[in-house]
Amino acid sequence: MEENVIIREATFNPKVKTYIFIVVLFYLVVSFAGLILVPFWLLGLGQWLSNKFFHTLKCTLTYKHLKFSKGLILHIEKTIPLENIQDLSFIGGPILRSFGLTMIKVETAGGGGGQHNNMMSMIGINNAEEFKTMILSQREKIIKEKNQVATISSNNDLSDKLLAEIKNELVEIKKALHKNNS
Repeated sequence: MEENVIIREATFNPKVKTYIFIVVLFYLVVSFAGLILVPFWLLGLGQWLSNKFFHTLKCTLTYKHLKFSKGLILHIEKTIPLENIQDLSFIGGPILRSFGLTMIKVETAGGGGGQHNNMMSMIGINNAEEFKTMILSQREKIIKEKNQVATISSNNDLSDKLLAEIKNELVEIKKALHKNNS
């Protein structure tokens, strides 16, 4: 089954753990209720949860899809058909750049009406530029194949119509010959 063939499985930069630790710590500090959790976060809970979250990150490029999953409490799994990808962009704000990380944002066609249903973000992929290029390259292959199948299909339809017209003409000729022989 060709569409499940794995072309590349992404690896993630371990600095993602530190990034997650610091971002969550920031939100705990700025929220009143979160201040209660800051000591627990600093005494090991943060490192443990950041590590657990890091190990849930998975991104796989298959023959026809881009599959991504992440999350501990709210586990998110997305499978995007490559032909539906509209845009791949890099996001690298000052905090991400300070960790040497980039985020790849994938935008797709459709999305079912929700504001963020047609977007997916992947943070900390090693060799992100190369991975992005592979995704776009495979997407182009899929689109070319789809267009070739559509062209062959429309050519078959034209051939069927042409054959039907030839058959009708032959039937008319046969009738005319029978009429002339009678």
